[in-house]
Amino acid sequence: MTIKDTPQEWEVRATDTPFVGNKTSVRTDDVVMPGGSVVRRDYQVHPGSVAVLALDEEDRVLLIKQYRHPVRQKLWEIPAGLLDIPGENPLHAAQRELYEEAHVKAEDWRVLTDVYTTPGGCDEAVRIFLARGLSEADGDRFEVEDEEADMEHARVPVDELVRGVLAGELHNNCLVVGVLSLVAARTGDGLDALRPAEAPWPARPFES
Repeated sequence: MTIKDTPQEWEVRATDTPFVGNKTSVRTDDVVMPGGSVVRRDYQVHPGSVAVLALDEEDRVLLIKQYRHPVRQKLWEIPAGLLDIPGENPLHAAQRELYEEAHVKAEDWRVLTDVYTTPGGCDEAVRIFLARGLSEADGDRFEVEDEEADMEHARVPVDELVRGVLAGELHNNCLVVGVLSLVAARTGDGLDALRPAEAPWPARPFES
């Protein structure tokens, strides 16, 4: 048996969108189960996201700290953002987020991993990139507002982040998955064996 996620779509008898927000919405589907019963499933419809694990020459990861109202905490995170434009190339979106949130550019980009953040209640798909060869971005800094106006920045050694994740001190999904994926890639075939930055992404198809 091959351990691999596979596409599948069960019959939907009816669908409704009881809430439409600025970036996301809530959908209600009546789904036919394998035994023939029909059950109602509510879930958040999300455009998708990208995140960037930016690794410098001193083996430190670029982090931001940002207030997240739903969990009432300021979380250490890696730069990330929404795929605001349907069909947007995720690499271009990731490069934009790294510039806007950290005023940094990178020479080498790879796909670190792809994840569904909460597939039981949301269809959000996230592509996490590894960015290396960091330098300060050209031009003026991006003007931030709202939660981003209170952002903190840091560069933290990978080993310290692993310790913080396993100690339950760091909770952001993309940070946790990204750091542990980085360590796993290093102990496997190495970082240069990661997928290219333009690798296909069936969860969010895009144009080159």
